[in-house]
Amino acid sequence: MILVLSVATVLWLIGWLMKAPRRARWTMIGLWMAAILLGHVLLPDGHPIRAATGHDVRLWALIIGFGGAIALYRVGLGRLRAQAQQQPSAPVTAKPTFSDTELDRYARHMMLREIGGLGQKKIKNAKVLVIGAGGLGSASLLYLAAAGVGTVGIVDDDVVDNSNLQRQIIHADARIGQPKVQSAAAAMVAINPWVTTRLYNRRLTETEAEDLFAQYDLILDGTDNFATRYMVNQAAVRVRKPLIAAAMTQWEGQISLYDPAHGGPCYQCVFPEAPAPGLVPSCAEAGVLGPLPGVIGSMMAAEAIKQITGAGQGLRGRLMIYDALYADSRILRTKLRDDCPCCSGGRLPS
Repeated sequence: MILVLSVATVLWLIGWLMKAPRRARWTMIGLWMAAILLGHVLLPDGHPIRAATGHDVRLWALIIGFGGAIALYRVGLGRLRAQAQQQPSAPVTAKPTFSDTELDRYARHMMLREIGGLGQKKIKNAKVLVIGAGGLGSASLLYLAAAGVGTVGIVDDDVVDNSNLQRQIIHADARIGQPKVQSAAAAMVAINPWVTTRLYNRRLTETEAEDLFAQYDLILDGTDNFATRYMVNQAAVRVRKPLIAAAMTQWEGQISLYDPAHGGPCYQCVFPEAPAPGLVPSCAEAGVLGPLPGVIGSMMAAEAIKQITGAGQGLRGRLMIYDALYADSRILRTKLRDDCPCCSGGRLPS
């Protein structure tokens, strides 16, 4: 046994002097021990080599087995240490989607089976563009902000005027003369500081509409002239964005969701041509009930939340008309037109 241990020691020293890796040195010793074990198995009892290296093979088997167990333990321990060094010393928790204040604020939404926490997260991640910060935009913008829509873009080139305040409740007397987009953003952030507003203090043009719409998930059109409505519809169709458009006059308002990319008609399918000039007077010419834009604008916000979360049945393929004078509402079915010059009956280019 002394001979075997001496040779093993010499092999280790030779490896150390040659600066061989520890694994190579252990390999040499392992081969030496395997040769001793093999010799005890193959050589007859009483052979000089067996006598010089011990007489019982079971002793060497026990020693080799014990040494192998120690080696396996060290290898396993080394791997565990390496994994521990790769992992952070303290557990890292994911950044919560909502702060405690937001959870309390949106609790009534999250209680709704059709929205819940997942739906509220979709609302927070949504980007909605609202064209017009006037009567319809006032209510829709306020409720989009209050609902927690993460990013809201506002397009309007007008300034707040005293005549607006009868119905445009997002603005205030103290902000008369300010750009409407700035006035609206101030009111929205005052309600919900977690909303991000993007302001476009200019008139929307055909050249920029498509690029702008492509940055958003949903478009809301609250403009008051047919030329802009047709231009907005055309841009929304081209970039395949759903469009919620509404209009009103005197005591009556209407609203629908236009989305030919998903089987619904576009605005021009329902209204192929603009009415003759003077046939449909503007609010400034014919007047409008103060709360009416609030009612229709709130409907726009409600339809937007439904579109974002997938809750309920939206107004795709349906035109809702509300008559405030007689407290009556009705829904008309709408459909794609094969000869529509804008969407060609939903056959959009890929």
